Amino acid sequence: MSTSYKESADPESQALLPQDTNYTPLEEDRSTTSTHRRSFHLRHVLVAYVAGILSALVVQFLFCSRFGLAYWQKQPNVDAAAAYADFASPDAGSTEVHNFPPSSPTNVFPSLFPSHVGHAGPTPTGAEPALVATAPSYPLHTGAPHLLGPQALSRNKSSASASDPHFDIFKHWGNLSPWFSVERGSFGVDSGPEAPETCRVTGLHLLHRHGARYPTQWASFGGPANFSARLHNAADGWTASGDLEFMNNWTYKLGEEILTPFGRQQLFDLGVSMRMKYGFLLKNFTETNTVPVFRTESQDRMLASALNFALGFFGYPFEGQYQQSITIEDSGYNNTLAPYAMCPNARDRTKSDRAIPYVREWASIYLHDALERLRPQLHGYELTIEDVYTLQQMCAYETVAIGYSKFCELFTEDEWKGFNYAMDLYFWYDSAFGSPVARVQGIGYVQELLARLTHTPIPVHNSSTNATLDDNPVTFPLGQSLYVDATHEVVVLNVITALNLTSFAADGPLPADHMPEHRAFKASHLAPFATNIQFQLLACEGQPDPQIRVIINDGVAPLTGIRGCPEDKDGKCPVPVFVDAQREIISQTDWNWACHGDWHVPPGPAWNTTTGDAPAPGSL
Repeated sequence: MSTSYKESADPESQALLPQDTNYTPLEEDRSTTSTHRRSFHLRHVLVAYVAGILSALVVQFLFCSRFGLAYWQKQPNVDAAAAYADFASPDAGSTEVHNFPPSSPTNVFPSLFPSHVGHAGPTPTGAEPALVATAPSYPLHTGAPHLLGPQALSRNKSSASASDPHFDIFKHWGNLSPWFSVERGSFGVDSGPEAPETCRVTGLHLLHRHGARYPTQWASFGGPANFSARLHNAADGWTASGDLEFMNNWTYKLGEEILTPFGRQQLFDLGVSMRMKYGFLLKNFTETNTVPVFRTESQDRMLASALNFALGFFGYPFEGQYQQSITIEDSGYNNTLAPYAMCPNARDRTKSDRAIPYVREWASIYLHDALERLRPQLHGYELTIEDVYTLQQMCAYETVAIGYSKFCELFTEDEWKGFNYAMDLYFWYDSAFGSPVARVQGIGYVQELLARLTHTPIPVHNSSTNATLDDNPVTFPLGQSLYVDATHEVVVLNVITALNLTSFAADGPLPADHMPEHRAFKASHLAPFATNIQFQLLACEGQPDPQIRVIINDGVAPLTGIRGCPEDKDGKCPVPVFVDAQREIISQTDWNWACHGDWHVPPGPAWNTTTGDAPAPGSL
């Protein structure tokens, strides 16, 4: 792989940079201020003006009228819908679909609705907010504005499982939960995310997940679209009664993959929140005459999440206030924010998909009573454990998509706690400390984090890092005080594993035959929709070295699992110590073996890891 952004011998470089390898954005920007300008006469301007008007009318005719639609429909190689852009996603199996916006609205005339008309009035700015440094306390995030929970849950069968007055269903959906501020001390450090006494915040590296989305295309266990299809294809039809009677008039309304309206709101709110807390860091950019570079990926929900975050952080319009790096998420492209695309063993389900047997086993236990209760209420279709598990998924997905779901009322508090643990099992064995490909997938982001912390380029690209982008000081700047990266929940868990935050692995391997009463690893705490990790940099009195803290959804994580990091009441670790320990972890991680090696692990508890590592060569 190329180690210089000016080289383009490999396909990755040619796909990500212009073909002119001497090109840099800085040179292009400078060219706009060149003294060599071409002169124009009045007639040139007039001709160009008239030509522009005529072109706009032609485009408006072709794209904004029924005649224009007819024109495109007659073209042999043009998809009429594509000519109007991607107005609707492909069919996701929904039985009720509202395709908005319409493919050819008759009242769209862009020239009559300009987005800028001037006359903005006074626009002076004030001081940047610095809530994390100046406020007497830290504002917490409750997680679910605009969503309505169930009116009442099914009653627990046993009086020993009395209703918990503090039970919050939104916190028991695992990775489908809306992000919320975890309770102080949840991760073992009795400290808040605000700057500790005698310390001041000097920088922030923010890693966050996309917002709430519709279900993904595939599901190896459960999956709302799969259940809807099974019901739709039932040979003799079906009817429902009792608690399920609402299903007689129910239609499947969920889309696929993209953000829901609530998901868009989540990232906007997260952007506002981070501006209120860390806006003062932008002063550093003003002083250096630069703007931040935020990163996301090419997937629709990833890009939409990043842009909604930027809208919340910078306000409208955000053009000129930052630069958005969009890395390609697809096979053949190195990408630390989607490392599985370049790790064959991560895509090989026989090696990486160890989670489903655990989920199946646990679901058969915690949903036994629910199946017995609900099965007689659906006539003409025999419910299974997987179906009942899917009804719980339906509750979460419908709520974050359309605001409310009747399915939520079908289950007890204990069954929701069981569902939450099923998600823990899945992500422990699929993406975190119990997965043999977790650490190797997270190590690329750790390499990038160290480059930013030390202000030095990545020395060796032996992971999912992208040399084309990471060796370019424009696309991967060093020495800045604010970084924001958007990724998936599985990658967030990969990174937590790669960092060796072992406090979250203390209870592993997780059992499938019972739910530990107290456990450190909870997907709802670590990887909900819009989850976020703050790598907070501090300068503290009496400590010569800069300090780093890891704050996950406003909970401070202990760093004592990282070699050399001391026990600290605020979870701090000297940056040089942190960097040296992570370099050691990187040196011990073998990308080629973990991602390309010919290794196999037996299913189930016959082989386990609590470090997220593949078996060593010759160990099995």
